[in-house]
Amino acid sequence: MPIERIDALDDPRLGDYVHLREPSRRMGVERERGIFTVEGRLSVAALLASPYRVRSLLVAEEHVGRVASVLATDAPVFSLPSAEMDQVTGVRFHRGVLAVAERPELPTVADLVAGASRLLVLEAVNDHENIGALFRNAAAFGVDGVVLDPTTADPLYRRATRVSLGHVLHVPFARVGEDRWPAALGDVRAAGYTVLALTPAADAEPIGTVASERPERVALLLGAEGSGLTAATMAAAHRRVRIPMAIGVDSVNVATAAAIALAALHGLA
Repeated sequence: MPIERIDALDDPRLGDYVHLREPSRRMGVERERGIFTVEGRLSVAALLASPYRVRSLLVAEEHVGRVASVLATDAPVFSLPSAEMDQVTGVRFHRGVLAVAERPELPTVADLVAGASRLLVLEAVNDHENIGALFRNAAAFGVDGVVLDPTTADPLYRRATRVSLGHVLHVPFARVGEDRWPAALGDVRAAGYTVLALTPAADAEPIGTVASERPERVALLLGAEGSGLTAATMAAAHRRVRIPMAIGVDSVNVATAAAIALAALHGLA
């Protein structure tokens, strides 16, 4: 697709790229248009290799050569000088390229669970960087799908896709409706999963003990940093598991905890 230079900052074709600096306004734009945004060469390359329908790319003229490998696409490719790109988006970009794609209809939790054997289940994880890191870890350790509670942050927000290095675009996910959480965990259990709640509690089982049993289908539950899993969600798990740590330290970052636990369940630790 030839690169089309945009000459006017009010060109309607740039409407998908406005207010990137202001999360609340940007989320409104994305909801209204049914889109999401990715940034940087690696994430854009992952998007182009994914099933998502790409609406367009926007590249800074000064970076065309550096990101040329991701510009071979059938989607429209627009360009602007860096300074004008900053004006449109409200953000100074050093990565040189953005892309906008259409939001898909998510699979149901039932469909996601049916086709998987390793699940990551997240409750109230509302930091986009943690979400991105969790999806990157999910891809690294063989997770087939991620189940999100109603309050977990959007995995397709651009900061999450960037931190995930685009892996969020290749790990399927589903979101539980407000009226089904945490009852939906009963459906996961009924599908034959061993549901493990990760907690720093001293009386929980070491993750290695459970991993050594090699359960056929596993769903690993993680909560927000600080508050952790709610009592109702913890009660819906089969077992509570912990990561053994040095005396005086009771927890690590949620993404780090997920990586350690998933590595153990994957037989790597």
